[in-house]
Formats: sequence, C-alpha cells, structure tokens
Amino acid sequence: MSLFRKFFGTSSEEEDNDKKQEVKSPYSPDTTLPIDEQFTFNFKENGGKFIYCENLDEIAENFENILAENDWFECNTQCFDNRLLYLLNDNKLTYDNSSTPVFFLSSCENLIADEGSILFSSNQLKHFKPNELPTNMIVFATTSQIVNSKSDGMRRIKSTHEKNYPSNITAIKYFEEVKEQDFLHYGSCHKNLYLLLLEDL
Repeated sequence: MSLFRKFFGTSSEEEDNDKKQEVKSPYSPDTTLPIDEQFTFNFKENGGKFIYCENLDEIAENFENILAENDWFECNTQCFDNRLLYLLNDNKLTYDNSSTPVFFLSSCENLIADEGSILFSSNQLKHFKPNELPTNMIVFATTSQIVNSKSDGMRRIKSTHEKNYPSNITAIKYFEEVKEQDFLHYGSCHKNLYLLLLEDL
C-alpha cells in the first residue's frame, strides 16, 4: 500500500474498480459445486438425460423404462461391451452385425465435469467415429469415473490402460440437435443420450 493511500485512503473510483473485479460473471461456471453436481448440471445443460441408480437392479429397471419410453423393444441394437450384453439378452434385443441399429449401448472411459461431456475410446467405440454410430445412445457409467477436466480424463486413461493404450479417444458433448449451427458446434454431431449412472463411491 502506498504512503499516500495509507494516510488518505482509497478514492471512491478505486473502490468501485476493486468491487467490479470481485463480482463474478453470471456466465462463469460455478466451480464451488462438488464434482458430481457440476457434471450433472453441465450434462443436463448440454441436453443429456441423466438417471441416477443405486444398484444394478435399478440399472436393469431403468434400462427397461428407457426401452418402454421410446418403444425400442424387439429392435436391432449395437453394443461392443460384453459386460452389458445381459441387458440386451434379458430384453430379447438383437445386436449381432446389425446394419441399422436403433440405439447404441456402451460404457465409457470418463465423465468430464467442467464441460458435461462423456469421454470414449476404442475400448467402447472400436474404430467408429461418433457420426457413424446411431443417434440414440444409452451409456452406463459409475460415479468414480467423474473427473474434473478432459486433461484429467486423459491422465486417467493413461494410468488405467498403461500397457494397452487405446486409440480413437473422443468426447461427446452435445445431446440435442441445435437449431442454428455456430462455430462451437462445427464438425460435431448430436446424440440423443441417456446416462445410467451407478453410485459406486
């Protein structure tokens, strides 16, 4: 603090400037939220449909509810994760080499809190790009997969798959069709996406 300011105090103009710097923009994300709440908020803002589940029975029940809501019973599907095939088998859904799948069932690598996106790799998508997959997606994830940022997600992938690093790492962020395309959406494709999130912490 300068000697002049120490004796005479700050001017009202300087005080106003200090207050303006302290005021937070209403458009800046709330970083004080817990990481799971931050993800949920941003994911829903992006148009995603979020279903919280406490156990595997609720996963199966909510999966059936999604099928009923969309009339997806007795349809062709796509799934590359053997751990999730029981959901399709229990509901008598076909998934073998379907050329026109109605929806894609998958796990994911991580959930990115600061942008509300879902991070995938070749472990879930094989060689397919997002625009080559069905528009409708049902994704299974756990609360322990939530990370702060995409860079945290990349580090998690590196540590989890240290010996067999996956390729085709991509994030899907837009879960509803935008009416007017802008540069932020250029080259991206939207997905009608349901997230079944299992509490495992």
